Amino acid sequence: MGHKDNRAARTAKIVTLLLAALSVAGASDVAGVELKGKARRGKKAEASAVVWLEAPNAPATAGKQKAVLSQHNLTFDPHVLAIRVGTTVDFPNDDRVFHNVFSFHDGKKFDLGTYPVGSMKRVVFSKEGVSRIFCNIHPHMAGYVVAVDSPYFSAVEEDGSYTIPSVPPGKYTYHVWRPSGPMLTGTTEVGPDAVLNVSWP
Repeated sequence: MGHKDNRAARTAKIVTLLLAALSVAGASDVAGVELKGKARRGKKAEASAVVWLEAPNAPATAGKQKAVLSQHNLTFDPHVLAIRVGTTVDFPNDDRVFHNVFSFHDGKKFDLGTYPVGSMKRVVFSKEGVSRIFCNIHPHMAGYVVAVDSPYFSAVEEDGSYTIPSVPPGKYTYHVWRPSGPMLTGTTEVGPDAVLNVSWP
């Protein structure tokens, strides 16, 4: 009996380990995969692009979303900010002079007025679209807030690369925006080691 009991215990342990492994694999599938790629214009990296996937049935993001677009060295930093619809964007004045932040084109229209060094104002971007951001004191300052109705998006790095994390495997329609030139749209299959490279002529 003792021998049989030991064998049964070993079998139960093996089954438990297999179930645990399957559970981890299942959790990995739920977490999704990384979609990577590069954006180019001709032979050069397009560092001001935003890439996102359509996901009309994606769950809402838990908690309040926040992002920061700073005013620093007479520039908006980052130059292009990608967010999900519903995100609150903080606009801190991290410079040594007064600034005014406003947007009056497509997207979110607002005017935060003039405010001093060390202060901050914020805006909720409640609908999708591209908002061009300016300062009426410093006309050369310009930036962009790109609000997308999807949790699967990324701004592009200086070298043109981007990574969209935690994408459930499947087929998606993608969009790629940049400040000038047409928006790119197409379809892609997302799976392990998926790569989506995009380019303008």
